[in-house]
Amino acid sequence: MSKTFDELVSKVNEFEMKKVAVAVAQDSAVLEAVKAAKDRKIADAILVGHKDKIQAVADEMGIDLTGFEIIHVEDDIEASLTAVKLVHDGKADMYMKGLINTKDFLKSVLNKEVGLRTGNALSHVCVFDIKGIDHLLFLTDVAFIPYPTLEDKVNIINNTLEITKACDIENPKVAPLAAVEVVNPQMPVTVEAAELTQMNKDGKITGCIVDGPLSLDLAIDPEAAKHKSATDRAIQGDADVLLFPDIHAGNLVYKALVHTADVKNGNILTGTKAPVILTSRSDTFEVKVNSIALGAVVAEAMKKNS
Repeated sequence: MSKTFDELVSKVNEFEMKKVAVAVAQDSAVLEAVKAAKDRKIADAILVGHKDKIQAVADEMGIDLTGFEIIHVEDDIEASLTAVKLVHDGKADMYMKGLINTKDFLKSVLNKEVGLRTGNALSHVCVFDIKGIDHLLFLTDVAFIPYPTLEDKVNIINNTLEITKACDIENPKVAPLAAVEVVNPQMPVTVEAAELTQMNKDGKITGCIVDGPLSLDLAIDPEAAKHKSATDRAIQGDADVLLFPDIHAGNLVYKALVHTADVKNGNILTGTKAPVILTSRSDTFEVKVNSIALGAVVAEAMKKNS
C-alpha cells in the first residue's frame, strides 16, 4: 500500500512506461510537466496541436522536444478529438488537457465516436500526501459536480474506489462529511450521509467502509475522535476518502491545503475508460507531474483489470 506520494510515483517503475496524449499542447506549464515526466521515466507524451506554436513555446521555455511525437492539428477542437482518439484506440494510455478551455476538453472526453465515456457519471479525485497524516488521503469531489445528489455520491464513491484500488488500498474507509457527526433532518447532507452508510451496510455500496455523517476532525484526527468519545464509529480519525457534500466545501478544503499546508498531490478525472488528467491553471508544475504519475498508476491498474 502506498502511504506517500513518493511511494505512489515509484510504482511507475514496476511497469512499462505509459504514454499521455495532450490536447492542444502549446501550453508552457503542460510542456514543462510532460518533459519532466519523461525525464523522470514516469510517462512519455504525444503532443497534439499547432506544431509551430508548440515548438515556439518549447523554445521560449528552453525545453528540448527531441524524442516527442508531435501531431500537427491547427484547430483546437480537432486537436482535442485527435488526442482523445489516440487514447480511445489504445495508442496512448492517458488523456491530458492543454491550452483548451475545460468545456471543449470535456466534450472530447464525452464524444460518442472517439471519446472515453463509459455511461457512468464523471467525478474528480485528488490524492494528497499531507504532513502529519500517515497515509494517502483521497478528496472527492472538489472540482466537477457542484451539488451531488445521493445517486451522484454513490457514483463518486464507486469512481474513487477505482483510484484507491490502483493505489493498493483494498478496503478504504469513506467519510461522507458534514458540519456535524449526527443526523439532523434540517441538514440534508447529514441525512444523505446516513443513507450512504446504510447502503454500505446493506451491500449496495461494496468494496469499502462508509461511515457518516462525520465532521472533518473526526474523519482525519484520531485525537479528536477520542475527545469526542466516538469510539463506536467505524472511522475514528483514520478515513482514507473524504466525500464532500458539495463543490464549495471540497474546493475550499483543497485550496486551503495546497496553499497553507506541507503537501504533495495529484488530481484525476474518473468515470472514464482511461485516466483523464484535468488540472487547474493555478496548479503548480509538481502537481501536474504528480497527476501524470497518478494517471500512469491508474492506467496500469485498468490494464490489469481488463
